[in-house]
Amino acid sequence: MDETEPPAPAYSGRRIIHVDMDAFYASVEQRDNPELRGKPVAVGGSRERGVVAAASYEARVFGVRSAMPSSRARRLCPDLVFVKPRFEVYRDVSRQIRAIFARYTALIEPLSLDEAYLDVTGDIAGLGSATATAERIRAEIRAETGLTASAGVSYNKFIAKMASDQNKPDGLCVIPPHKGRDFVASLPVKRFYGVGPRTAEKMAKLGIETGADLRAQSVEWLHRNFGSWGEYLHGAARGIDHREVRNDRPRKSVGAENTFFRDLVSPTELIEALDEIIDTVWPRIEKSESRGRTVTLKLRYNDFHTITRAKSFGEPVRDRAQFTNAGHALLLALCPVDRPIRLLGLTLSGLEQPDDPRGGQLDLGL
Repeated sequence: MDETEPPAPAYSGRRIIHVDMDAFYASVEQRDNPELRGKPVAVGGSRERGVVAAASYEARVFGVRSAMPSSRARRLCPDLVFVKPRFEVYRDVSRQIRAIFARYTALIEPLSLDEAYLDVTGDIAGLGSATATAERIRAEIRAETGLTASAGVSYNKFIAKMASDQNKPDGLCVIPPHKGRDFVASLPVKRFYGVGPRTAEKMAKLGIETGADLRAQSVEWLHRNFGSWGEYLHGAARGIDHREVRNDRPRKSVGAENTFFRDLVSPTELIEALDEIIDTVWPRIEKSESRGRTVTLKLRYNDFHTITRAKSFGEPVRDRAQFTNAGHALLLALCPVDRPIRLLGLTLSGLEQPDDPRGGQLDLGL
């Protein structure tokens, strides 16, 4: 960020970096096994029901992506090399990277093993700018781990995260306050943090393809079509995000909820609404690298009476399908509803953090 540019009055003056490791799991495997370098690599299970946990950039050229069924990945890339994941190694490298972050700020908010927000407003290293700090961090990651990281530098978390993806791999993108609105306007909405495939499809049907399209809509229109999330979208489309970088703290649950502009009654509408919530929640669960045993449905009627229903499992919920099935079962058990519904929420709790020896591991079909 060019700190010679005065920040716009509407902004807090924060200097935020979002650091995102490049194809993290796959890059670690290629680093540790020279025979894999330059080859399309998928970390995950090769069996018919296996899942890709991460893909190298060589594999991404063929359309291979994380969370993709291994069978489809192999069809897209017949030469794909599957590698068994080594989660303990990835965690060790992640701790090494976070130790580098700590040299430059105490305000670190990890999103997963391979990405984090850093608030470097205080400039404790005395480098003079957030851009210089990001460059130093990327250089130290490369020197000490042999891996590359991309970074976004901006005045808030939303834009910093979008910027970190702009010049991948091994890139840096700086968006100062006076360029924030134009940067967001140019982005496809499917790249907005929190916009899953289902929401992006809904937006496309409404004629919303870019940040500029989104910014053209009123907050009332956004509330009408996206419920309580409309306020977030209204701000994001204008480059506004007031969330602070918060130090890492153990999560007790991961969830999301939505208040509907129009009350829902039919089971079909309710299931569709729940699926949109799952589109938001499940990526958060995967990013957190945690697993939980309890799925909880929250339901609020139009008279504001609120109930919850939960289902607990003996082992951590293993995948999105199990999470979805549990949510559907909890909701359908309440149908037909006797009053219109104004809010739904779905949460995974009883979380076990990655370093918890009791924790379950994602079944990748090894």
